Amino acid sequence: MSLKSERRGIHVDQSELLCKKGCGYYGNSAWQGFCSKCWREEYHRARQKQIQEDWELAERLQREEEEAFASSQSNQGAQSLTFSKFEEKKTNEKTRKVTTVKKFFSASSRVGSKKEIPEVKAPSPSINRQTSIETDRVSKEFIEFLKTYHKTGQEIYKQTKLFLEAMHYKRELSIEEQSEFTQDFYQNMAERMQTRGKVPPERVEKIMDQIEKYIMTRLYKHVFCPETTDDEKKDLAIQKRIRALHWVTPQMLCVPVNEEIPEVSDMVVKAITDIIEMDSKRVPRDKLGCITRCSQHIFTAIRITKSEPASADDFLPTLIYIVLKGNPPRLQSNIQYITRFCNPSRLMTGEDGYYFTNLCCAVAFIEKLDAQSLNLSQEDFDRYMSGQTSPRKQESEAWSPGACLGVKQMYKNLDLLSQLNERQERIMSEAKKLEKDLIDWTDGIAKEVQDIVEKYPLDIKPPNQPLAAIDSENVENDKLPPPLQPQVYAG
Repeated sequence: MSLKSERRGIHVDQSELLCKKGCGYYGNSAWQGFCSKCWREEYHRARQKQIQEDWELAERLQREEEEAFASSQSNQGAQSLTFSKFEEKKTNEKTRKVTTVKKFFSASSRVGSKKEIPEVKAPSPSINRQTSIETDRVSKEFIEFLKTYHKTGQEIYKQTKLFLEAMHYKRELSIEEQSEFTQDFYQNMAERMQTRGKVPPERVEKIMDQIEKYIMTRLYKHVFCPETTDDEKKDLAIQKRIRALHWVTPQMLCVPVNEEIPEVSDMVVKAITDIIEMDSKRVPRDKLGCITRCSQHIFTAIRITKSEPASADDFLPTLIYIVLKGNPPRLQSNIQYITRFCNPSRLMTGEDGYYFTNLCCAVAFIEKLDAQSLNLSQEDFDRYMSGQTSPRKQESEAWSPGACLGVKQMYKNLDLLSQLNERQERIMSEAKKLEKDLIDWTDGIAKEVQDIVEKYPLDIKPPNQPLAAIDSENVENDKLPPPLQPQVYAG
């Protein structure tokens, strides 16, 4: 099947990247299309509603139990002293159970509020133990940075240490609750610096970056891809999906990038390197920095190819192609980690937020990519996905005279490898069939021999006694004279 010359391309309207509540900030699929701020409002509203419903259910159960108990008491009439004591004991037990239910559904039994942070004073063994070289370096940099803010810096350091101590005791909670606690800390610190410390907004953002770097470097191994989530399962799924889509070409995605231009090829390599390097970073802001640099290289590659500024419609298909070509390690875990623990202001506005939102869109597109998305028939799409054939084999038949010899040789080698792979599969299939036939033949022969043996059993007789000598029994004539010897006469 020849590829169509005109394709509809991959288009995402700018409004689709924004929060669906209409606040103007960037949304995120992990927050159901809301921005960080609106998602937190929706989450708190839903949680308060659930708490209210649970409380009403507990009260209703209490009333029903009281009514049932009063009804049974009126029907029984006067009771003996012994039964009265039993009834009193039952009432006390009932009251204790209802109180326990109320405490379970009350807000005080849930995750600690923002005011609980200063109350944590017990030192954490995890915080006091030997830290890694990187953690020690980041701690020193953080302390040196705060020295320039004097009293405000001391308060920031104190609150940050209290937060880390509190996080140590919240490790048994779900990762969503730990994320919410971290986001509350970010919000409280920013508000505290603006209201109490009178710190200008541009400095607040700079301080918040340092706070995030300090706390997330220390918390990274506890909150990145935790075992209580399915992040690792999602990583393996998207990695397997990208491997299965290795045959997708830039033409199928309408990527406006010509990799035959050396400068463009270098930008593509740098973009792939940046998106792969994201997994080696600990701080969410540094991971976002890798995504931003990758995106900037993509825009440069498009600009060089088209000799004009790139548009958003050009950027997203190219980003999808870069992700397919690079197959970044632990992609879903990194996206979830950034979503949960990054300073929300970075994801809601600016370059970082825009590029991160596009990366989430690219991953979602790859997960749902089908034949229609690539303008292919379902039959060809299934053949490519199963590895039966490759679109490169058909595309390589129409090379322009000025095409790069190395590229043509590469596609020729890929065609040969594809043919060898098909031959190997056929040989393996025939070998397995031959092996099965030999096993069946051996089993058949063994069965026939067994049947014959059972039908005609072999009767083995004992060997006969050896024959004795002629005079072996002539014991009495042992003293007979020797036999006559022939005589020789001289004549």
